[in-house]
Amino acid sequence: MDKATRPKILPGPTYQKSVGCGHLYITINGNGTGPREIFAMLGKAGGCSTCQNEALTRCITLGLRGGIPVLEYILELRGIQCPNPKFYPEEEKCLSCPDAIGQALQEYLDGHKDQA
Repeated sequence: MDKATRPKILPGPTYQKSVGCGHLYITINGNGTGPREIFAMLGKAGGCSTCQNEALTRCITLGLRGGIPVLEYILELRGIQCPNPKFYPEEEKCLSCPDAIGQALQEYLDGHKDQA
């Protein structure tokens, strides 16, 4: 699916993750065969982390459209730690924005087993 063939509406969940610098909202849109695009937005606008998240999710989207398996992104992103990780509560532990994106991708896959 490239930009020219993208439907006007693509459904997908938005995950809220607590990271060291606030809340990160991650939207993963799919078309029934798996995730095809991803967006991430910090709860506050501007700053270096906002543009880094935009760049990262654009690259992930490009790869998903090109057929790179979602699991490859999960394995690369999970465990990346920033200087201000969020460790508590344990079930919401988030080491960085990339780690949160990897978590959201894993949750998406867990809810869409047929699209892995």
